Amino acid sequence: MAKSHALFLLLLLLLVDACRPSHQQDQNKISSNDLAALAAVKDSLTDIPGSNFFSTWDFTSPDPCSAFSGITCSLNRVTILTLGTGVSSSRGLAGFLSPSVSNLTELTQLVLYPGLVTGPIPPQLGLLSNLRVLSLTNNRLKGPIPSSLSSLPNLHTLDLSYNQLTGTVPPGLFTGLTRLKVMILASNQLSGELPRIVSAEILHLDLKDNSLTGTLPLRLPSTIRYLSASKNMMWGPLNGLQSLSELGFLDLSMNQFSGPIPSSLLRPPLSSLFLQRNNLSGGVPTSLPSSSLMYGEGSIVDLSHNLLTGELSPVLAAVETLFLNNNRLTGRVPEEYVKNVYGGSTKTLYLQHNYITGFPLEAGLGLPDTVSLCLTYNCMVPSVGFKGCPAASDGEQLSRPESQCVVFNHGRSIP
Repeated sequence: MAKSHALFLLLLLLLVDACRPSHQQDQNKISSNDLAALAAVKDSLTDIPGSNFFSTWDFTSPDPCSAFSGITCSLNRVTILTLGTGVSSSRGLAGFLSPSVSNLTELTQLVLYPGLVTGPIPPQLGLLSNLRVLSLTNNRLKGPIPSSLSSLPNLHTLDLSYNQLTGTVPPGLFTGLTRLKVMILASNQLSGELPRIVSAEILHLDLKDNSLTGTLPLRLPSTIRYLSASKNMMWGPLNGLQSLSELGFLDLSMNQFSGPIPSSLLRPPLSSLFLQRNNLSGGVPTSLPSSSLMYGEGSIVDLSHNLLTGELSPVLAAVETLFLNNNRLTGRVPEEYVKNVYGGSTKTLYLQHNYITGFPLEAGLGLPDTVSLCLTYNCMVPSVGFKGCPAASDGEQLSRPESQCVVFNHGRSIP
């Protein structure tokens, strides 16, 4: 009987021991440091009415890694923190971003979805040495971009767009982040000049809609494929762009850039080129791209509202959407443009507000319904080219005064 009782106690103890690790494992599914950091994050943020992101953050839960929305864990550590749902119907979060988020030392991704989060970006984020993605967009973050972010050795994507950040862009972001591929700082209040050399092998750089000044960097990485610095106050020539053979999208519009357009920019794969509303001068480059690299479907080039002069070369004739209006172009439009307009491969051709003297027409041909052509206010009376014109700023006046045309066309008057 005694042996049976002892055996029963032994089996009971073994059963208790077998259950204890499972219970302890539940309690250890997230480290205590990470749990404390998450508590601080929750204390600094709140759901805007209509959002319920934090409804799952119950700190009595035995397994926050599974229960908390926006949390991904690996080996009991938080590796991804996504704050907010990102659903368009959700109004997002308000409050500020707690510096305690830097205690999540295994974090590889930190994402803050659009909302009303304000205050500074915590400089302590520079301690997150494993961070690969930092995205804090469409909120009301203020103050400077912390220079400490330049010390993140594994950072691949930095998106701080659509906030209220001020000050200069830390130079280390362009030189110290060897793995950075995407930098988006658009729509802030950033000022100052860009560094002379960008050594990070960036693929995508978006700086539009700030208050940046100065010239373009003398050297940009040959890896770059997307570059936007539109709606700033930058000036100077378009140097540093000639060697960017991988560039497919360039937007430098609404600045104060001057000088000629490098011929290297007027070629595929750069099929989206926006240089409008600058002070660019000289003529449209005359070199033709090779037949295997012609512009094609979806291509768009906007050189409008500049100071371009001379006769139009055929180099842009194959562009699907082309804006050359509001310049000082002269002479007759090359036949290549006319052929593509009537053939329908050119969908939009704006040439209004120049000093053009002729647009060779093919008798009896009408414009395709899909084409927008505008030729008004040039040194001719256009018989076509009203379909798709924007609202005219000169009333019903179709042509320039003859006195202007004589000056710009070497004595040739309106035909």
